[in-house]
Amino acid sequence: MRWRLSVLEAIILLVMARLLISAAMLRRWRGTLGRPVGQANRATATQADRTLARSIERAAQRLPGTSKCLPRAVALHWMLRRRGRPSQLVIAALPEQDRGTIDDLHAWTEIGDEILIGALAAPFRPVVRFG
Repeated sequence: MRWRLSVLEAIILLVMARLLISAAMLRRWRGTLGRPVGQANRATATQADRTLARSIERAAQRLPGTSKCLPRAVALHWMLRRRGRPSQLVIAALPEQDRGTIDDLHAWTEIGDEILIGALAAPFRPVVRFG
């Protein structure tokens, strides 16, 4: 039952994130992400945090259309913040010499050194962190 409620919450937040991202500029809703911070925190992710990340992935599978990295990262960040967890949403870009495709930007949610959602092998460099 708890898992289903978590996935339902993830669906609702993922839909909200997709709508906000498509309808409004980041400056209008960035306050929902917390303050910009300069560096990664020193916290450690728990199994409950990882379970929330899996609920976001499950919700994304159940929704029609595509949920790219930013709505997934935003939805998870919101879920973790609601629970008082010290997550950070990171928006990053590829180094200048590697740019040139539609995927030059990327977003993920992390706690400490662990990326809970959005891990990629590409060398993205953080542009801004919200914590």
